[in-house]
Amino acid sequence: MPGEVPRRGLPTRSQVEGGERVGTGEGALQVEVKLAKGTAGLKAVARGFHESLKLIGASLQCQRFHTAGSHSKGRTGAEHLWLTRHLKDPFVKAAKVESYRCRSAFKLLEVDERHRILRPGLRVLDCGAAPGSWSQVAVQRVNAAGTDLGAPVGFVLGVDLLHIFPLEGATFLCPADVTDPRILQRIRELLPGGRADVILSDMAPSATGIRSLDHDRLLGLCSSLLDLAPDVLHPGGTFLCKTWAGSQSLAFQKRLTEQFQSARTVKPRASRKESSEVYLLATQYRRGKEFAED
Repeated sequence: MPGEVPRRGLPTRSQVEGGERVGTGEGALQVEVKLAKGTAGLKAVARGFHESLKLIGASLQCQRFHTAGSHSKGRTGAEHLWLTRHLKDPFVKAAKVESYRCRSAFKLLEVDERHRILRPGLRVLDCGAAPGSWSQVAVQRVNAAGTDLGAPVGFVLGVDLLHIFPLEGATFLCPADVTDPRILQRIRELLPGGRADVILSDMAPSATGIRSLDHDRLLGLCSSLLDLAPDVLHPGGTFLCKTWAGSQSLAFQKRLTEQFQSARTVKPRASRKESSEVYLLATQYRRGKEFAED
């Protein structure tokens, strides 16, 4: 039906066209991964097998921080409890069934079901995109792969410090620091028209276990992303970022209300009840008069 976008996440056929290397100084390397349309015959079969390996790799990438110590002989009670809960998690099981790379896909799916922030034809910047589950959802919802011939074709650009396995319909810039001015310039070059309609962020710093410190560090990341809005976000655009509830949350939300028509806190069901994780959703970006039009 025209206008409807398929819900399935992982494509069965894709091909890496090549990598574009962008020098960033100090020996760092930025690799832009692009995808080309599949071809018939034996190559398609080979790519199908290759895609299965990517899915396995992405799944491991999603869980590597949590399970790194769970297989050691000295597994703690807390680690055993986490692993047991993880294996019984309905969202973990659903992610495997739906071929999503990580359970976090259902957080974005729920936010979009409630607030309709993703539509065919929109341009999406996915910050901290690895392993790619939010990019999968974005590709589906904005029709970035062009699977719905009757709907506008969107664009999804994912950026992360970590490697991201290729995904049909998405362009990935990795490893790359989204807050680096040189990367910002590359992001604007890649985005159609130089701007995004939606900025997404599910990224978070490595937890120290000190709640107040972790909260401050994550809010610092969110603030850095918001600083990009004048250069990247299109007027009327949407901003969604993850944070951990804490003392600075209200101050940051107030800052959002100064730049957006609406700002609210949302907690999807896929965010565990005992977790302080919440998402800040701001819509209808009001571009300040001090920012000249491109």
